[in-house]
Amino acid sequence: QVQLVESGGGLVQAGGSLRLSCAASGRPFNMLAMGWFRQAPGKEREFVAATSRRGVDTGYAASVKGRFTISRDNAKNTVYLQMNSLKPEDTAVYYCAADFQAVFNVYRVNLGSYDYWGQGTQVTVSS
Repeated sequence: QVQLVESGGGLVQAGGSLRLSCAASGRPFNMLAMGWFRQAPGKEREFVAATSRRGVDTGYAASVKGRFTISRDNAKNTVYLQMNSLKPEDTAVYYCAADFQAVFNVYRVNLGSYDYWGQGTQVTVSS
């Protein structure tokens, strides 16, 4: 089992920044590819960003590329999502997810590839 706890959400004005954190426990963190997803009211959960086990390979949704940065600190068992230039359309509950089946330098973008999920943290961007 893997336990994931997100933090760092909140209310911010458009153009502002937030950094989300996700602390993992239960399995060796360097064996997990990690992803961030989000779900806005009335919409399906969607991919935001992901990183491979060592953080060398990363990927982003087109809607956040250039504004968001995913990173990880394997010594702290934590993955981060730095969100800059936030827009009202970024408002959603953000979820951290862990994939223990991804091979070494792979990250995956499909929800079904992830085995464990956090509870989510609310991000609200006001206009």
